[in-house]
Amino acid sequence: MNISLTGFAGVASIAFALVLSTQITSSAQISSSMQTSAPARVSAPAKVSAPAKTRPAASQRHRLAVQVNVNDPAVMNLALNNVSNAAQYYSEIGQKVEIEVVAFGPGLHMLRDDTSPVKARIKSMSETMPNVAFSACGNTRENMTRAEAKDIPLISQANVVKAGVVRLVELQERGWSYLRP
Repeated sequence: MNISLTGFAGVASIAFALVLSTQITSSAQISSSMQTSAPARVSAPAKVSAPAKTRPAASQRHRLAVQVNVNDPAVMNLALNNVSNAAQYYSEIGQKVEIEVVAFGPGLHMLRDDTSPVKARIKSMSETMPNVAFSACGNTRENMTRAEAKDIPLISQANVVKAGVVRLVELQERGWSYLRP
């Protein structure tokens, strides 16, 4: 009985090895067929999409709000340089841009007729760039009028708004981009 049990165990282990071998081979074939079918899917004709647009459509309108709140000719000129560069760039690529410079606090000097170091430049820009507006803070103007005990004259290109900071908030809420040079 020992011999038959040993023989049975030997036959059983051979059969088990055969079954296991068959399963491993089948798994390998399935796995192999999956691997060979995967590259076939990759090598299938791929849809080629157009390159991502780097510029918005020509019909898009850009809007830029520029803050000036310091009485510094360098900052005022930098703001005007930024305005000029943006207007020129969008013009060259055939797109529209609206730009509004908002001056408040000490930056109101930019739009004051009696103290502006850039009033000639603003006049020139206004003549060649009708898409650029200049807003003067009414609150600042009132405070300067009281402090200096005189009327504060503004350049003709300036439009008075109630509060410069509120104007910037409103423009940003309407989707305008914001720049503080």
